[in-house]
Amino acid sequence: MDGKATTLKAALGGKKTVLVFYRGGWCPFCNAHLADLGKSEKDIEAAGWQIVAITPDLPENIAKTVEGQKLGYQIYSDSEASALKAFGVAFRVDDATYDKYKNQFSLDLEKWSGQPHHILPVPSLFLIDGSGKIRFTHSNPDYKVRLKASEVLSEIKRVGAGQ
Repeated sequence: MDGKATTLKAALGGKKTVLVFYRGGWCPFCNAHLADLGKSEKDIEAAGWQIVAITPDLPENIAKTVEGQKLGYQIYSDSEASALKAFGVAFRVDDATYDKYKNQFSLDLEKWSGQPHHILPVPSLFLIDGSGKIRFTHSNPDYKVRLKASEVLSEIKRVGAGQ
């Protein structure tokens, strides 16, 4: 959020992590999901996990999301979509949808990301253990479908039992 470059390895810090990819602070489904996770952050931390979220939003837009949602966990900007692509969750919004967002909803993805690529992530959640191994994945191209925090906690318990 401070605009300083980092790596995903540094952001995770060798900790067990709930890694969330979300479309942006402009998305009401994303905001609801972030808030739901925020309400369970203490339970997730008590289980030994941290939450880290990644979005193509610029840092100043992330700051608005964090302030509006009162989130305690870290959110990182991936405006160039490097992590989105590396995790295989990136997709390019087609021109018709981009125009619809911009002209009908006054939502300019280029202003939010600072990039002309029109790339968004499929809303996704990964559970990554302390060694960096992905232990669980949830992705759904229907942006309205998200794992509830209670389901994330269940998966954390299931994954933890298998370690």
